[in-house]
Amino acid sequence: MPPSSFSLRRFLYCCSALDGATAAATSSSKKKNLVFLGSPQVSVSVLESLLDASKDPSSIVQLAAIVTQPPSGRGRGRKLLPSPIAEHALHRGFPQDLILTPERATEEAFLSDLRALNPELCVTAAYGNILPTKFLEIPPCGTVNIHPSLLPLYRGAAPVQRALQDGVTETGVSLAYTVRALDSGPVIAYEKVIVDDVIKAPELLTMLFNIGSKILLRELPSILDGTARLRAQAQDHSKATLAPKLSNDESWLSFDKEARVIHNKVRAFADWPGTRAKFQVIDKNGNPNVLDIKIITTKVSDASDIKGNGNEILFDRNALLVPCGGHSWLEVLEIQPPGKKVLSARDFWNGLRGQKLMIL
Repeated sequence: MPPSSFSLRRFLYCCSALDGATAAATSSSKKKNLVFLGSPQVSVSVLESLLDASKDPSSIVQLAAIVTQPPSGRGRGRKLLPSPIAEHALHRGFPQDLILTPERATEEAFLSDLRALNPELCVTAAYGNILPTKFLEIPPCGTVNIHPSLLPLYRGAAPVQRALQDGVTETGVSLAYTVRALDSGPVIAYEKVIVDDVIKAPELLTMLFNIGSKILLRELPSILDGTARLRAQAQDHSKATLAPKLSNDESWLSFDKEARVIHNKVRAFADWPGTRAKFQVIDKNGNPNVLDIKIITTKVSDASDIKGNGNEILFDRNALLVPCGGHSWLEVLEIQPPGKKVLSARDFWNGLRGQKLMIL
């Protein structure tokens, strides 16, 4: 007996659904496993782009695991918290058992877990851990790194901070293969960025990693089919510069340097460790009191008619005017006194109630 028209429609619908499910399964099976390594907040944009790509049915990759730094003590109570990358991944619903947090990437248990994932490619963005040869040998398509500088310039842990400290007007982000030597692998692609005079390190880092994530997604097909390795450009190591990690001891400002140099350092050290200076408050009876002040926001004064008096700090146009080397002046717009919140220069100056302010 021939099937009724309803039964036939149901039969055809089921066949169509089965074909769709089969196609989806086939599409999923074609996806390449990718492992992402990152830790700080600035690399969240890279993770976000990979999470989105992993869920896209037309994508050629799926995020098999995330590797990040172990939980660390943060905040006033030094509460043990996951890295910003782990926190964001959990918020997005990524499985906790696929977030790996080895103390070091050399741990055999970690390397064994990584091999079991069969990653085709690993991607790093501010991971903060040295990758051993045993790690680099695991993914067949290699490991690529999003580095926020125009390699070979500013290789190392603090490329954006050191570039701003040097007062560069142009920087960029590079996508390069990872090798055992520091940030020395062939460059797959890069993009230049003009640096303005007011941008601080956290904003520039965020901008560069946003651009880097777009470069990565654009280049993924060629990385996975091997053509990227063939056209990647070897770095000219003779032009390499280093960007060593910042230290807390570097945070002190010296006003015998020109205002431009000091302003660049304030921008560069804005996130950590910040910049500090010792100011002397002299009351109406001539008694001095030394303040350890955090300098938050500055600009180089363009005024040519400032009449200074030695080391005395003046106030004008909503800024503290600090005398610096080379007869230059630094405008301090925001500061943070000890134990207090960030204040505008005007609020701080009003709080002095007529007391003199000097640099030491």
